[in-house]
Amino acid sequence: MSSYFDALETRSRDAREAAQLEALNAQLARNGMEPVSDLGGLVALPVLRKSDLSARQAKQPPFGGLPVSNLAHVFQSPGPIYEPGGTSHDWWRMGRFLHACGIGAGDIVQNCFGYHLTPAGMIFENGARAVGAAVLPAGTGQTELQARAARDVGVTAYAGTPDFLKVILEKADALGYALGITRAAVGGGALFPSLRQWYTDRGIACLQCYATADLGNVAYESAAMEGMILDEGVIVEIVIPGTGDPVPEGEVGEVVVTTLNPDYPLIRFATGDLSAVMPGESPCGRTNTRIKGWMGRADQTTKIKGMFVRPEQVAELVARHAEVARARVVASREGETDKMTVRIETEAGDPAAYEKSIAEVLKLRGAVELVPLGGLPRDGLVIEDARSYD
Repeated sequence: MSSYFDALETRSRDAREAAQLEALNAQLARNGMEPVSDLGGLVALPVLRKSDLSARQAKQPPFGGLPVSNLAHVFQSPGPIYEPGGTSHDWWRMGRFLHACGIGAGDIVQNCFGYHLTPAGMIFENGARAVGAAVLPAGTGQTELQARAARDVGVTAYAGTPDFLKVILEKADALGYALGITRAAVGGGALFPSLRQWYTDRGIACLQCYATADLGNVAYESAAMEGMILDEGVIVEIVIPGTGDPVPEGEVGEVVVTTLNPDYPLIRFATGDLSAVMPGESPCGRTNTRIKGWMGRADQTTKIKGMFVRPEQVAELVARHAEVARARVVASREGETDKMTVRIETEAGDPAAYEKSIAEVLKLRGAVELVPLGGLPRDGLVIEDARSYD
């Protein structure tokens, strides 16, 4: 296997910027916008936020009037927000990351990302095709069946959220199954150092990417594991949260991405995620800019077990129950697994009365803790991330 997916990964900064400027102006033309003379001209253009996109889609379904082409799939993310999907070669550009993981021809990838409504399963399957790997489309849940299938078909690589592989491996251990997984490509949640070391101790090389349903792959780790290298098909800015103004290099800010995918030309799309640019280039030889990876949210939206939980969902939960004054979602860790606790301020005495609403509104199951009226802090937080990222 070649060290690099293609020659784009090692081109000079000048060559990259010239190619990106040409592609950017083509994207601007598709959106009916004026060209810019250099990449710095992006700063003068408006930022497109998820709330803006959702509002536009409500008025002009399904894609808010954006010039989508070569449509093959329509996906839905919380909001709801609808995203297009294509079937052309590596449409979401995930092959570059899988190649960096050492996954290629001869591998069988157990793809444990969801295939229902959300695009994650298709994103990674498309990437596996790009590197010549076969796919076991496993999706989520059913760990005993997953462990047996991994053994029976000779799975060599895993794709999914960081902690679910551990669940499968522990189930396989309990059943006495010997699995042949040696590589893992993960995303959709934080890869904690202790969990990565747990995989390393079992002979599994685990790397993570930063991708979204709207944009596809944005950045990815290589074997050097020094930050995340920007994908060649996006332009990334780090801006002051809530604005479009760039922060000085190295400072933490919100990730704003312009995709160069002509089928879905998103310009200055605000992810709501925080990160920072790292100085220098990766020791692996890839020359594109590196970021520090996911460093939290610019708003209170938090990813738990690979799913976003948003403040508006917490508000909907409260609105469903007249006796509830406030609610607060707390994300924590239990071992190497995300845990969600919903603290509900109410005079009611039965936590089970809220379990159904929580599952329906937050799309996750979690522990319920009832607190008396006035028992939650008045600090403006409705979602608290209590996990340590050290």
